Amino acid sequence: MDTTYDVAVIGGGPSGAIAAESLAKSGHSVLLVDPGNRIKPCGGAIPSRALKDFDISEDMLVSKANAARVIAPSGKTVEMRIGDIGFVGMVDRAAFDPYLRARAEKAGATRLTGKLTHMKETEDGNLLLSVEPTGEQAGREKVTLTARLVIGADGANSAVRRFMFPKSKKPPYVFAYHEIIESPKDAYANGFRGDCCDVVYDGRISPDFYGWIFPHGEQTSVGCGSAVKGHNLRTATAALRKASSLEGQRIIRREGAPLPLKPMRRWDNGKNVLLVGDAAGTVAPSSGEGIYYAMLCGQLSANAVASCLATGKSSDLKQARRRFMKDHGRIFLILGIMQSVWYRSDRFRERFVTMCADPDVQRLTWESYLNKKLVRRDPLAHIRVFFKDLGQLLRIPAGQK
Repeated sequence: MDTTYDVAVIGGGPSGAIAAESLAKSGHSVLLVDPGNRIKPCGGAIPSRALKDFDISEDMLVSKANAARVIAPSGKTVEMRIGDIGFVGMVDRAAFDPYLRARAEKAGATRLTGKLTHMKETEDGNLLLSVEPTGEQAGREKVTLTARLVIGADGANSAVRRFMFPKSKKPPYVFAYHEIIESPKDAYANGFRGDCCDVVYDGRISPDFYGWIFPHGEQTSVGCGSAVKGHNLRTATAALRKASSLEGQRIIRREGAPLPLKPMRRWDNGKNVLLVGDAAGTVAPSSGEGIYYAMLCGQLSANAVASCLATGKSSDLKQARRRFMKDHGRIFLILGIMQSVWYRSDRFRERFVTMCADPDVQRLTWESYLNKKLVRRDPLAHIRVFFKDLGQLLRIPAGQK
């Protein structure tokens, strides 16, 4: 393999793989580094528009969800049907991520299965990287290589960020844990719905986030997240499985990792490094949605890096964050406010689920999720939702936490 590249992409998840594929297609020499042995805990949901936006084969979907059920602490359940405007596609990250990495390699990127162990800037302004081989190549000597630019797409615990950014520069996060289990043979047994995603708002499952049951065809993701220290995610997930009559289903694998919930104020180091995806904190607050935003970050980072390589201006790297926040910053802000208000206690969660039964809330929620932008064509609906939202808040006694 070569030892000098235009760009080294560290991390082969959706963000890194899309970035590597795009840059390789544009004729740049690209190295994609990924350990190849890590599956992020993830519900696996992507909006239907992602298939078109990123040319994803529909064969990668293990199932389609046409509705979501939101469940309150009391057990009250509200079903939110999508209708004819789209669907939620479900992917299995164990197959989806390798599919994206293979596409990057087919486009011309060089793949290296390994782990970044060291990184520094050289006197000529390039970046010197040391990679320890993993997988079938484990035990071999470390690989040393040089890149003009580096994209850090290596997750919430980004090694690129640790090496090239101050220690204080990292996004806030919750911890996420899930279990991939065998789905019930009967897709409608004991309340289970194979065509519906369950989102559980219950302080016993998560005191500050939520639990989920996301069917993936023959498999199902069951998990929860929380930033509260001492909250046992495994115990909570076991309780969620029991409450959902899924405790007897065989566990296929368990996964856990931090999940960032706020974009960093700066994604580049002002010279030659750009962070994207989880490394930059681009997971949606309130929902925890990350796959679509990760792929979008990958595309935006590829555009910014290509511009930087063409002009020699490091300031071009700022384009990725600037474009992302212009299009999605307001959505992230609203979701963050929603999480801070409605996830604070079971009483608030109960009111939140009640509000989800409203047709205006359901329509605006699904249109915003599927289109990845705030719905502007019906301002009266937003006004109605605002007053209904306010009404639910006023029904909660002052001082209730």
